[in-house]
Amino acid sequence: MSNPPFPDPTSLRHFPPFWRFWFARVCLTGGFQILSVAIGWQVYSLTHSALDLGLVGLLQFLPRVLLVLVTGSIADRYDRRRIVATSMAIQALVAGLLLLGSRDLGFSTTRALIFVLSVVIGVCRSFDMPTMQALLPNVVPPTLLAPAIAATASANEAATILAPALGGLLYAVGAAFTYGLDMALYLVGMALVVSLTARRSEPLREKPSLDSLLAGVRFIRSRPDILGAISLDLFAVLLGGATALLPIYAGEILHTGPWGLGLLRSAPAVGALAMSAWLMRYPVKRRVGYVMFAAVAVFGLSTIVFGVSEHFALSLGALVVLGASDMISVVIRSTFIQLETPDEMRGRVSAVNSLFIGASNQLGEFESGITAAAFGTVPAVVLGGVGTLAVVGLWMRWFPALAQCDTLEPPAQRK
Repeated sequence: MSNPPFPDPTSLRHFPPFWRFWFARVCLTGGFQILSVAIGWQVYSLTHSALDLGLVGLLQFLPRVLLVLVTGSIADRYDRRRIVATSMAIQALVAGLLLLGSRDLGFSTTRALIFVLSVVIGVCRSFDMPTMQALLPNVVPPTLLAPAIAATASANEAATILAPALGGLLYAVGAAFTYGLDMALYLVGMALVVSLTARRSEPLREKPSLDSLLAGVRFIRSRPDILGAISLDLFAVLLGGATALLPIYAGEILHTGPWGLGLLRSAPAVGALAMSAWLMRYPVKRRVGYVMFAAVAVFGLSTIVFGVSEHFALSLGALVVLGASDMISVVIRSTFIQLETPDEMRGRVSAVNSLFIGASNQLGEFESGITAAAFGTVPAVVLGGVGTLAVVGLWMRWFPALAQCDTLEPPAQRK
């Protein structure tokens, strides 16, 4: 990779390479969201099984666990643009296969095919997510990195809001339209990534090792407050997440169809985006530990309200509040972990944290499918919300230093 000097723009607005990256991120996130809506609705239409919905989430998550060391190593050794572009090309192929299957052009989409393609999507996501994050500092100069990260986060939330709703509306017209749009998004994103001018230091030469990742694990275990912050997200979202069951709520409880499913999937992102804008202007400055735990408690309560609701507007509102409260927890927890972790350990700690976040989301979908199959859809969601409230109580008792954290100022500035 060539390394010409960075231009010296005064703002992101005058730096076109970043906006190519920004739109590529919209295409990547939007493509995945649309694909998730379509696959979820299609597998449930084929099998009417809550367990199968959970299995789709599990099959997409397992590659992230199995490849956690490989993906980081490859991203540090090879052209990151080519890694992301290859991943998007494969996901475009997945969408193309599902498009052909939906039109019975040579074959039909089956439960087994969806499971196989879910594994392929999981492998692609395990590469493109960390590589896309690592690519951004190669695209923008250091002086613009902080606003670039903030703008990229807005791209992710915007795509999470709009893409599922659009995918659900198109699926109501025909599955082929949804998969066609999805394939187009991935191909456009791939072209944008390939067109980027990226600058990079010497690629990593050190051999990857398990000990490098375990160093992050050992550090986390030595800091109970950091362990508490990371595990709080894992167990709260693992128990309280109901995303995998949204097709059942849309079809059988709220009686809305695929367009309603798209809106339900978008609602948490609406709350998260609004809360992120609020926190940028009015950050939490005091009693941050208690605020974080309160936010997780609201997350649990919102889950319970959604679980028992039979009214579409109330369900949407509960999911918006759920997303907003989760954003408060995410911002406080992430800032706390970064401040409390020495710079030389941040990469390895972040790798472990990312795996925990992925586990909470994907395994949460699997857990929801299992409990729904065993107890019923509504009891499963309500029990998950109650479990989240129990986690809040236990974590405040087991990790008192985390609950009593007062400020997010750097340790050197604290009195």
